[in-house]
Order: sequence, then C-alpha cells, then structure tokens
Amino acid sequence: MPTNFTVVPVEDVEDGSNSPAASEENKPISLGKIFQDQENVDNLQESHSDDGQQESSPFISLDNDEEQSYDGKNMALYEEEMDSTPMVSSLLNKLANYTNLTQGVREHEEAEDGATRVTVMVPQMGTFIGVYLPCMQNILGVILFLRLTWIVGTAGILESFAIVFMCCVCTFLTAISMSAIATNGVVPAGGSYYMISRSLGPEFGGAVGLCFYLGTTFAGSLYILGTIEILLIYIVPTATVFKESNNEAMLNNIRVYGTCCLILMALVVFVGVKYVNKLALVFLSCVILSIMATYAGVIKTLIPLNQSEFNVCLLGNRSLRGEMIQSCSKMEVVKNVSVRTNLWDFFCTNETCDEYFLLNNLTEIKAIPGLLSGIIKENLWSHYGPAGTMIEKENHYSVPAQVPSNDKNKYFVFNDITTYFTLLVGIYFPSVTGIMAGSNRSGDLRDAQRSIPTGTILAILTTSFVYISFVVLFGACIEGVVLRDKFGYSVNNPVIGALAWPSPSVIVIGSFFSCCGAGLQSLTGAPRLLQAIARDGIIPFLHVFGHGKANGEPTWALLLTVGICEIGILIASLEEVAPILSMFFLMCYLFVNLACAVQTLLRTPNWRPRFKFYHWTLSFLGMSLCLSLMFICSWYYALVAMLIASCIYKYIEYRGAVKEWGDGIRGLSLNAARYALVRLEEVPLHTKNWRPQVLVLCKLDADLSVKHPRLLSFTSQLKAGKGLTIVCSVLEGTYMNLKENAKTGEQNLKQAMAAEKTKGFSHVIVSSSLRDGFSILIQSAGLGGMKHNTVLMAWPAAWTQHRESSARRNFIETVRETTAAQQALLVAKNIDSFPDNHERLKEGTIDVWWIVHDGGLLMLLPFLLIQHKVWRKCKMRIFTVAQMDDNSIRMKKDLQKFVYELRLDAEVEVVEMHESDISAFTYEKTLVMEQRSQMLKQMQLSRTEREREAQLIHDRNTASHSSMSDKAAGATSDHVHMTWTKDKLINERNKQREGMAVKDMFNMRPEWENLNQTNVRRMHTAVKLNEVVVRKSKDSELVLLNMPGPPKNKKGDDNYMEFLEVLMEGLDRVLLVRGGGREVITIYS
Repeated sequence: MPTNFTVVPVEDVEDGSNSPAASEENKPISLGKIFQDQENVDNLQESHSDDGQQESSPFISLDNDEEQSYDGKNMALYEEEMDSTPMVSSLLNKLANYTNLTQGVREHEEAEDGATRVTVMVPQMGTFIGVYLPCMQNILGVILFLRLTWIVGTAGILESFAIVFMCCVCTFLTAISMSAIATNGVVPAGGSYYMISRSLGPEFGGAVGLCFYLGTTFAGSLYILGTIEILLIYIVPTATVFKESNNEAMLNNIRVYGTCCLILMALVVFVGVKYVNKLALVFLSCVILSIMATYAGVIKTLIPLNQSEFNVCLLGNRSLRGEMIQSCSKMEVVKNVSVRTNLWDFFCTNETCDEYFLLNNLTEIKAIPGLLSGIIKENLWSHYGPAGTMIEKENHYSVPAQVPSNDKNKYFVFNDITTYFTLLVGIYFPSVTGIMAGSNRSGDLRDAQRSIPTGTILAILTTSFVYISFVVLFGACIEGVVLRDKFGYSVNNPVIGALAWPSPSVIVIGSFFSCCGAGLQSLTGAPRLLQAIARDGIIPFLHVFGHGKANGEPTWALLLTVGICEIGILIASLEEVAPILSMFFLMCYLFVNLACAVQTLLRTPNWRPRFKFYHWTLSFLGMSLCLSLMFICSWYYALVAMLIASCIYKYIEYRGAVKEWGDGIRGLSLNAARYALVRLEEVPLHTKNWRPQVLVLCKLDADLSVKHPRLLSFTSQLKAGKGLTIVCSVLEGTYMNLKENAKTGEQNLKQAMAAEKTKGFSHVIVSSSLRDGFSILIQSAGLGGMKHNTVLMAWPAAWTQHRESSARRNFIETVRETTAAQQALLVAKNIDSFPDNHERLKEGTIDVWWIVHDGGLLMLLPFLLIQHKVWRKCKMRIFTVAQMDDNSIRMKKDLQKFVYELRLDAEVEVVEMHESDISAFTYEKTLVMEQRSQMLKQMQLSRTEREREAQLIHDRNTASHSSMSDKAAGATSDHVHMTWTKDKLINERNKQREGMAVKDMFNMRPEWENLNQTNVRRMHTAVKLNEVVVRKSKDSELVLLNMPGPPKNKKGDDNYMEFLEVLMEGLDRVLLVRGGGREVITIYS
C-alpha cells in the first residue's frame, strides 16, 4: 500500500499557543510563499476554517526573520531543497486549482454584478456548446445571406465550387494545425495570438497578433455594413438621409447609418459585455433558422404544381427592376379596353420613346424555376463583366438598339462593379473565418484538449457542407439573371429570401440579427485581443491599451477599435472591405500553419499534442494555400499587409521588450546553427571566405567594469557586425568563490558591448592564474567551425611600472600561444585614444608598414576599417622597406600592380633603409635595457629576506597563543626588538633596494664591447625602423606594423618588450599585427 505522509504544525504550549498572537506566530507558511498567485486563496481558506485548524504545511515559521526549516523525519533528506523546490503534493495542488478564464468575459460580468469572489467557478462546457456552436456562429454570416447567390451567378457553379473548396480546405488545414498547437498545453485568452507568439516568438506573435486584431476589427465593419444594407434596402428603404437615386447617395446613407450603428454597438459593449454574451444564442438561432428556411424552400421547389411567388420581367433579354413594374407587359386590358402600362411612363418622355423599349417585347419568367427545371446547365459557367454592364439572359431573343439611351439604363439591373475570379475569392473568404472561436474559450471547456479539435473540425465540415450545398442548390434552383442581381432588385427581396420558405422575411430578419450579433461579437473580442497584446509588453507604444475600467474592461482598446472600425464603415462597400480583412485573417492562418510545421520538424521535447492527426506536410500545404490566396485575392493588399507585419516585426525586434517563451523560432535557430556548424567543420575554409573571427581579451577593473571600452569600439569598426566576435575576460581565483563576480563581469561585458554596438558573445571565466585563463580561452573559445582565428588585445602599457614581471610574462606567452595555434594577433597601443563609434574622422591616412609577408592580413585590415563610417574618409597608404641590394623602383611598380590586383585603393611608397653604422644612441638604449633587466633580477627577494618573511609568519601565528602569558609576565622591549616585525622588514627591504639601485646606476659604465651583439642588432633595427615610421606616419590616424615574434629562447623575454616599445615610440595609435601563418587575401575572384 502507498504510504501517506502528513506533516502538522508544531505548537509550543508553554508559550501560550492558544493566544491569537501565538497562533499568528506559529502560523505555517502557506504555499503562497512559493506560488504567489495562490496567496489570497490560501489566506481566505485559512481564515474561514470552521474548526480553527490551519492548512497543513511542511513549512514552519520560526521567527520574524522568516527562516524556514523542515520539521519532519519522512523527508528530512530533502529538507535543504524545500526553500527553493516544493513537494510534489504542493505542485499538484497548485495545478489542480488552476483556472483560466476567457479574458474580459466572465470576470467583467462578475465585476458589473458587484460580486466579489476570490474563486470563480466557471461552468464547464462540452464540445457542442463550447466549441461547435461558437464556431458555427462566427463562420456563417453576412456573406452567406448577401453575396453567395451573386458569387454563384457571376462565377458559375463550377468556379464557385472551386472558390468555396479552396477556402474551406485552407481553413480545414489551418484547423488541423491549430488543434495540434491548442492541445499541446493550455491556451489562455488570446487564441491565435497566444498560440503564434508562444510558438514563433514575440516578434511573429506581435506582428500576426496585431494583424489578427485588425482583421477582427474590419470584420466588425463588414458586419455593420451588412446590417445597414439589409436595413436600407429590404426593411425600411424609405429611411434615407440622401434622397438621390444615384450610387453615391446610397453610399453616403450607409456611412451615416453605419456610424450611428457603430456608436450604438460600442455603447452596448461598453455598458455591459454580459448582454452580448447572453444574446449570442439568440443570434445563432437566427442563423440556423434562416439556413433551415433556405433548405425548406429548396424542398418546396420539388413539389409538383408549385407556383413560384416571384417572377422576373425581361425587356428583350434584359432584367428590369421589380419596384417599377405593375404588370410585365406594354399593354393591359382594363374594362375591356387596352391601355398602356406604367412602363411607358418610364421609357417615353415627350412622345419620344426609348428605341430598345420599342423594338423588344416584355417576357415574364420564374425567378425560382426549381431543382427539376434544368436551369443548372445555364448556371454552370461564369458571367464576368465590367461595371455598368446590364444583366442579360443568355439565348433569349433581343433586338439591339441603334442609338443606346444611357438615361434609361437606370431601370435595368446592371453590374455595379467589375467582376473577375480573384475579386470573388477575396469577397468570399471572410465567410469561412471564425475557426478560432473554440480555442478562445479553452478556459471554459470541460476538456479543452478533446473539445477544441473535435468541435472546430466538425464545425468546419458542417459549414463547408452548407456552403457547397448552397452553391449547387442556388445554381440548380434560381434563374441566372436573378443570381447575378446582387441586391435582388428584380424580385424586391434578397435573392436567397426569394428561395426561402415560408417567407423572405425569415431571411431578412434572421440575417439582420445575425449581422448585428456578429458585429457585437467583433467589437467585444477585438479590444480584448489588443489588451492581451498590450499586457504582454512586447510592443511598448501599445502599453496604454492594456488599461481599462476598474473591472478590467478595455476602455482605451475599445475606443481604438471603434476608430479603426469607422474607417471600414466610411469605405461603405462590402466588396472593398472584405479583401482587407481576408488579408489579415489569411496572414494569421499562414503563421498558425507555420508554427505547427516548425514545431513538428524541430521535435522539441515539449511538443506533445494530444491531437495526433497532423503532419508537417499538411501544415506546409495549408501555409502555401494561405499565401496563394492572399495574392489571388489582391496582390497589392497582400503586399500592404505583409509590409505592416514586417514593420511591426522589426519594431518589436529593436524596441520591444525581451521575452523568452520557448518559441519554435529559437529552436529553429538552434537547429540551423548546429547544421551550419557541422557543415563548416566538414570543409576547410577557403581564402576568399576568410574574415577575422575575433577573440577580444578584455581586462576588468576592481569594479568588474571593462577597463578599455574602446577595444570593443575598435572591434565593431573592424567587424561591422559581420562574423564572429567573442569578448572574454579572466578572473583570478576559484570558481566557487568568484562565480557571482563572474556573472556580474559577464553582464558588464554585455552592457559594454551594447553601448559600443559590438555584436557577439561575452564570457568570463575564473582560473587559478591569468596566464592559464588566457591559454584556455585561446585554445577552446568558439564552437566547431565558428572558432576564432584572430586575437585582439590591448598593449600592456604599464608593464614597465610594475616591479613584478607577471604582466610581461602573460603578454609574451599569449603571443607565443597564438602563434602556436596559428591564429592572428592584433595588439593595439594607446587603445583609449582610438575613436569611438560616434566620431567621424574627417580626413587622414591609415598607414600600413609591410615589412614581412605573413598572409596579407596587413592589407585586409585597413580595407575592413574603411568600410566603417568612422574611418570611411581615411586613405590607405602602404609602405615597404627596401634594402641596399633591392631595386626600389622595381619594387614600387610590382607593389602597385599587386595592390591593383588585390582591388585595393591605396598609395604605395618604398622606403630605402641603407646600411649604416650602429649609432651611439642604439648602444645606449641597449645598455639601459640590459641594465634594467639586471636590476630587476637583483631586486628580487634574497634568500635571507624570504627566511625573514617566514619568521614573520611564524611569529604572527604564535602571537595569539602567547599573548596572555606575555601580558602576565610583563614582556620587555628587548623581546620586541628580537622579533622581526613586518614594518621593520618592509623598511629594511626598501632601504636595501634604494641603496642598491643608486649604487648600480653610478657604478655601471657603458662598456659597449661587453653588450650582447644580438640585442644590439635588434635594437638597431627597432631604432632605425622607428625613425622612418615616425618621419612618414607621425600624423597618421592609425599605423599598422608587422609585429616581430618573441625569441625562441625565453631568456630573451626581458628584452622583447623593450624592442617593441622602441619600435612604437613617438606614435599615437599603433596596431601591431602578427599573421596566423595562412593567406587571408587573394587576387583571384
């Protein structure tokens, strides 16, 4: 049997634990200490306990310092982890109490009702109520009732079927991808925005989230325009502000009424969301009732001897507007007398009649012939045409007029816009949106991971069947000229209403309330989506829209939504607004498919969706279909939508808050980086692809700040953001003692790199010595094919001031190790005087002194620097040295040709250095150098001094043991003089050093013949070369010199630094360059 562990709080009876104060003191620390969001609930539960007992907890408060200890024997082995990691039972209890409400729905209702509850019991809905019906309500809408018949009549049954099929397949594939993402964990409020942002990162999430918000907002405009169109054309056509009969007056009426309707809906949403939610079922009932009435009308056409209530009057083959027809004939019999009908009044003025009216007869045909009429054959094919084209019945007799009369065309039904296939795709697509309604309600579902896929896919299949069946039934039942009549002018009703049973009023009323409800839902959902994006903090300028009323109602977001929605209403055309929101929804669906495909291909351990019927190929197919539909609908709208998303993406990337959500793009980057690193390591790097991959060795001061920030500036100028940059530093000590310092130093490095605009990586290591730390970095920095090939460091300017030789040794050994590792070395002298990234050198030169050829790095570096805006106006000069036996003229020509083939713009100069006697100055410099080396050796601690220091340490250790006995015995001053104290040791040692230095300086004489001749020759080279360099390049902005290597014999290390100092003496900015032993620049393409 499993063992149950129960830990109860310990009460101290002697301290009076029954008192309130003692009870408060002995109160166990609740899990809210660790899980902050449980704190209020725990406190409420504890305060409302009937028996006075508190919740058992393994945490006991011992004192006011909140020190925690674990009083129990069963889990004593883990008591030290209890402060940072909870027990499994505590974790499971927190997960069990987790609630996730749909943002801005139930919480706001409770706030409006005045109820203050800590725990909100959410009704757990099933698949049908929670997912299926909301998706149905959002998918079936305005396009179905107002435009689907026109689409079928214009595009024909076959092309309409293709349009519906493409759009439904697109949403079906998106639903599969969405189901996989939605069942891979809990999806809070925000729906698609949450799924995309947590799968593809904040940049993609913010960009697509705003696109989805704009799409939802424009959907509100679409539904309001549909509402006003139904109101002004079918319900109260006389309630117009502008009485003119032209198209512009109609648009102005729609703008006025649409604005009023928008304000009214916004007030309803602002006053109470609960009314919108409670009316949702009523609106859905209207939609279902209208669809059932349409199917009933189709069935009615199968009844024999069925008389259609609606007929269409044709003049010739042209369809006439039904509002002006009393009788579809030119003459009628009244009291046995033939009289003219009212049509003569329309077509004849001042005894002059329209020619087309006189030449053609009137014919009355059924508007709804029925399924068995065979009309489906005529409606199979498309009937596209330009704007102003009158709707005509094919294969019907007509006599064209010789002189067309344009003023009489207003009595005919004609196309108000130019029609073509891609336009119809953009108009139809909004009718299949709304598949995210189920995922937005995941917090209200009893089993979201089962309900979301099942309900969403069933809703899509149902609505797809409705749309496809309607396409076929409309084409099989309704006359073609009626189908192409967008507003139903020929039958004085919506075309779908003419088919419906028992009355067109069912469609009119049902579609009116359906559009009203959908508009209210859009105005309710869009502000909350914007509020969710603003509260994530990824887009700084949206921060204000995260606030609202005291109950959380997004007031500011609602105002912005109303303003954007008004833009769509001012457009005043369903055909113009529909493609706009199609773009935004298609982009959103595109990234849902991309998110699923990326997560599937990456196979991250956290990708474990409950929904198993998905595949990355389906996601890619859906993504490709979304992209294709975007450009099919409207290529310029698609480009604008992508531009908006790209701008938002770049804004979040550069200015947005840094978020780490474990997104798939980061995982994709890791996989791509791994693949690239493996590929780089497989093939050796070619000379043409060589670029400096720099390891920057920085020093940190006592405050762990970068000592030479200009070193980072120079790195960014040299790299211009390209290639690899690793900025490293070494702390001397042990990692366990200095790990916090290492983290602080690394953060300071990152801040300095950001300030100097240096893109790369930073790392601080802790080593027992600086020497070992630099060695480790040179050997192991980088990864795979992305390892550094160049080391950049500052010249140790203070090496002569230190009596200790550690700085000199570290520098020389670093030079040796870079050479052994076949890495290039750059040493910058006077690095603090180098220009920062904000300076602009107006003019000047970068001088290259090419003494020896070690791969061409000297040539490449100035070219890279001149690419940066700091050095852009500088000119490059190349100097080389000719000896006595060299032909300097020939050398210059050859060098000019070589530089030309390297495609470098540089001046070339050959400097002649004739053989000359070694000057007295050289001997003096050599003598001083050797004297300094000798003095440094003599100034080391002698054996006697080391013994005295040992005695001092011994005395210090034994002083504490003998202090009490010394005081009792009355220690005399002789005892003190016998002890070698620290002060005495330091004073005597300094005195000996000063005396020795003075004595050596006066006794040593310049015996030049005893000097090391190798040192004399090297010093001679350094002096002569320095004279030439100073003469030619003293005013240069930067001087690049070949760096001589250190002597192979380490006994000459003391003199190596002197040679380099002499070589750079009198120059302001110097970069010593030592190649890595390979060619880095080539004349070949």
